[in-house]
Amino acid sequence: MVARKHEIESFEWDLQKRESQFIAVYGRRRVGKTYLVRQLFKDNFAFYHTGLQKGNLREQLIEFRDSLIKYGYSECPTLTSWNEAFTHLERLISKKPEEKKIVFIDELPWMDTPQSKMVMALDRFWNGWASARNDIVLIVCGSATSWIVTKIVKDRGGLHNRLTDQICLHPFTLGECEEYAAELGLHLSRTEIAQYYMVFGGVPYYWSLLQPGLSFAQNVDRLVFAQDGKLRLEYAQLFSSLFRHARVHLSVVEALAGRPYGTTREEIAAATKAPQGGNFKVVLEELEQCGFIRGFNEPGKKKRGRQYQLVDNFALFWNQFAGDKDIGDEKRLENSINTPRVNTWKGLAFEKVCLQHVPQIKAKLGIGGVLTGTYAWRHVPNDVYTEGAQIDLLLDRADGIINVCEMKWSAGPFVIDKKKDRELREKIGIFSQVTGTRKGVHLTMITTEGVAHNEYRWTPQSEVTLDDLFK
Repeated sequence: MVARKHEIESFEWDLQKRESQFIAVYGRRRVGKTYLVRQLFKDNFAFYHTGLQKGNLREQLIEFRDSLIKYGYSECPTLTSWNEAFTHLERLISKKPEEKKIVFIDELPWMDTPQSKMVMALDRFWNGWASARNDIVLIVCGSATSWIVTKIVKDRGGLHNRLTDQICLHPFTLGECEEYAAELGLHLSRTEIAQYYMVFGGVPYYWSLLQPGLSFAQNVDRLVFAQDGKLRLEYAQLFSSLFRHARVHLSVVEALAGRPYGTTREEIAAATKAPQGGNFKVVLEELEQCGFIRGFNEPGKKKRGRQYQLVDNFALFWNQFAGDKDIGDEKRLENSINTPRVNTWKGLAFEKVCLQHVPQIKAKLGIGGVLTGTYAWRHVPNDVYTEGAQIDLLLDRADGIINVCEMKWSAGPFVIDKKKDRELREKIGIFSQVTGTRKGVHLTMITTEGVAHNEYRWTPQSEVTLDDLFK
């Protein structure tokens, strides 16, 4: 199994404990949560159930009863409530001879229909029965990360502090995608891997669909834009599977796609025409918890003035290329290669890839062990400082240095000419003046193949290349 070493070790450690275990596994849709659990336990479950997407309470209970019967509880009656359902689950498990009884409930958030009291029944099952034993390993799983975090991880009711372990499954890094691509028989250069990453991120399922022998553009068009493409409907399904009322979530993502360098909550609300109440705050929190957007503050600032930016690779790509005017073009990317549209997207997407690999950037800079704050910064021109500036990645280090990271995608070594040299120096100057920082401000260039060797190559104090992001 590619990667997941830490997660596997966590599961193995949990199984060695004498007490019953309650484990929550969560992460982005298609990231491999179910695959990990099923591979690790080889389908040796005392009970395994998957919630129904968009199923009502009656349909959820019918499906749960079918799962009980499948795992040996043939006498199970018709279920009318979740309390009944979990009571019969207790009876099924009590008959099992296994020393450790693995109970796996997948897509738990889908089971929590309105007024169903499912969480209350789960609370009674765990606190009133399973936790008193020493042979139960209860694993709950879901793609709706915000639901898992709110209702299970941070629950203030009966499940408060009841989890014995929580495993957040993250997308693969570039290096892990390289390993996975080799396992799939894909012969890809690191540049090709980076381009696929800019579309699909580190989501294993998307990578598993790539066909050897096709170019980057051919593979993407085949999966995303062809009439029978396996990911043609993925964008809408992503949100409908995670959020019960996904319309506002979609509108926020689309608004941020048009503002690639981030914007404030007030500006997002104005763009989406959504009221700035508690519900809108929840929408932003849910999108952030599910990894679609990031919220960030400028150095030294608290919650006030917090800004948001779209960081999900697939959502960014979709909003750049799946507009109505392109409907019917099944070779959308192949027909756009080397156009300004594609080049602009690559620049934006590469910045997102860099933001997803800050640990690798720090390692290259030799500051992996230095306490570091990660920020973004934007200055809108005003009467005092009339020039604007935008910095997507600031590494504010405890050793008295701030790395201003300039991220550039290019087909070869990035050329800093006289004009670019002046722009970079002006950006550093504006940042130093506006923030009034007393720290040393160092420019770090993050590029695909390094900085071209000319008279301006020493403008940055440090360099990070694409190869460094794979480590």
